[in-house]
Amino acid sequence: MLSGLRVRLLVPRAMSSCVRLSSVYLKRAGMEGPVEAAIRAKLEQALSPEVLELRNESSGHAVPPGSETHFRVAVVSSRFEGLSSLQRHRLVHAALAEELAGPVHALAIQARTPAQWRDNPKLDISPACLGGSKKDLRGVS
Repeated sequence: MLSGLRVRLLVPRAMSSCVRLSSVYLKRAGMEGPVEAAIRAKLEQALSPEVLELRNESSGHAVPPGSETHFRVAVVSSRFEGLSSLQRHRLVHAALAEELAGPVHALAIQARTPAQWRDNPKLDISPACLGGSKKDLRGVS
């Protein structure tokens, strides 16, 4: 029989494993994880986009499987007409302030008007993650 201490220690580990695994299975099944779904819902509500393409790129980074930390988004909205790129990005950041303060580590944004999207209707591809940290770069010039 397990002691109370062991049970308390094992349950959180099992729960976190279940959450990570469920995210992996959702992705394989073509379904969104909770962070991805929240991003999609908030951008749809805030910007009424004509096109919204969202890609979870977390698996290409040094994060645990099933993470939702790195995203790329293409938002096509008439709300961007007459706005600079910086102003468009600020609108996206404002809509996703909660996610950017918490689980989302990186967000690549393509914010375009409908006319700009018609000229180039594709979501860019992020470069491969190099991983590591700054301390790994010591001595590299």
